[in-house]
Amino acid sequence: MDLYSFDDAYLRRLRDGDFQTEQHFVAYFSKLLLIKVRSRVRSSDSVEDIKQETFVRVLKTIRTEGGVRNPAGLGSFVNSVCNNVLQEHYRSSRRTEGSDEGVPEMPDVTIDLEGMLVTRQVREQVRSVLERLSEKDRRLLRSVFFEEKEKDEVCREFGVDRDYLRVLLHRAKQSFRDIYMENEADRSARVGC
Repeated sequence: MDLYSFDDAYLRRLRDGDFQTEQHFVAYFSKLLLIKVRSRVRSSDSVEDIKQETFVRVLKTIRTEGGVRNPAGLGSFVNSVCNNVLQEHYRSSRRTEGSDEGVPEMPDVTIDLEGMLVTRQVREQVRSVLERLSEKDRRLLRSVFFEEKEKDEVCREFGVDRDYLRVLLHRAKQSFRDIYMENEADRSARVGC
């Protein structure tokens, strides 16, 4: 999966309802949301509902005056909205469990081997790239994206202010992208041989 660098023009096209940009946006984040939600929810219908609700809320916020201002934070925003939708799903399902008259929901027992393979491959690619980053970049990316720490906490941990944290994050993400693209080029060269 290629990492995409979102910019102001992309965000503007999303705000304006550009069809191709929306298609790219949904296709790009669908894979990531599917991996996240499928690991937390057992019903395939619920997985799809949560994905769709996440997209509806994100696009609505993007189109709201003053909604999303920083295109670089679009991935984090989608992740946060998905977390909120998941929390609402959990609360809702707890409330309705008592009203189902004792009939348990049948878990979705289908095995998505392709999804599992993609998840494993992505995890291995990310791990490989992280290992090649500097210790500081690796710690920073883990704190912000994997551990989802608050920005103020990360600032204290690294001894920087918010503005400089943004610079450090930009550099770390660029290093990640460069190494990822280098790995992809190497992999493509090996496959093409």
